[in-house]
Amino acid sequence: MIRTDDRVAVVTGASSGIGLATAKALGRAGYRVFGTSRKAVGEADGIEMLVCDVTDDASVEKMVDEVLRKAGRIDLLVNNAGIGLLGGGEESSAAQAQALFDVNVFGVLRVTNAVLPIMRRQRTGRIVNISSILGLIPSPYNALYASTKHAVEGYSESLDHELRTFGIRVVLVEPGLTRTSFEENTTRPDRPLPIYDQIRAQMEEQMRSGVLAGDAPEVVAEAVVKAAAEAQPKRRYTAGKLAGQVRFMRRFLPESTVDRTLRKFSKLPA
Repeated sequence: MIRTDDRVAVVTGASSGIGLATAKALGRAGYRVFGTSRKAVGEADGIEMLVCDVTDDASVEKMVDEVLRKAGRIDLLVNNAGIGLLGGGEESSAAQAQALFDVNVFGVLRVTNAVLPIMRRQRTGRIVNISSILGLIPSPYNALYASTKHAVEGYSESLDHELRTFGIRVVLVEPGLTRTSFEENTTRPDRPLPIYDQIRAQMEEQMRSGVLAGDAPEVVAEAVVKAAAEAQPKRRYTAGKLAGQVRFMRRFLPESTVDRTLRKFSKLPA
């Protein structure tokens, strides 16, 4: 049996925000933690940082090889690296949409595929994919970002069924609005249309105010630690009050009620 202090965790996108909070929380829980970032950053709070660009196969393979060289195993993978895109669905080119999916969806796929042979040899492992409440509901002016999170949800649920016989589980953590620099790093459309300028600006302001009033990243980190530790994990772990409310609304309220509530929240005409 693997002792708590022998377990090894990899957290992508761990230089700030949810990733950093998660890496610290896992360290406190007894894991040896390797965090990744696109650019080299120094080790902090016991987190061993490695460079990894999740859009590059060679970079991912090099990172995983380095973890194996240093630690010999990987027990937990937290796929956290991601970017945002705020704007009307028709305001982004196909190339911009592909770039978003390359990070948020195929980045998860690349790192997961690199780690799975190790976990299968170990006959044990846990993969926690950071989704979003936008993986459960539509979101005006987040059509492409919400699409990536819906994709991660479907991928994760399906993969979990495939891997259980190998002692590996795949679970989702769904944050709501979180106080991070995510909004500052959110991409804007590469072909903006004047007809959307006013409502897009309104949605940007709503995002800023929502993030300021959102959950601390430590709330999400706590959900990740729980998802990693439970012997019989749930399929999904919501993180924060808003995320719980959205999940309840999506599961139990009529579609027409969800539609009206969403438009009211987004300050769109009924």
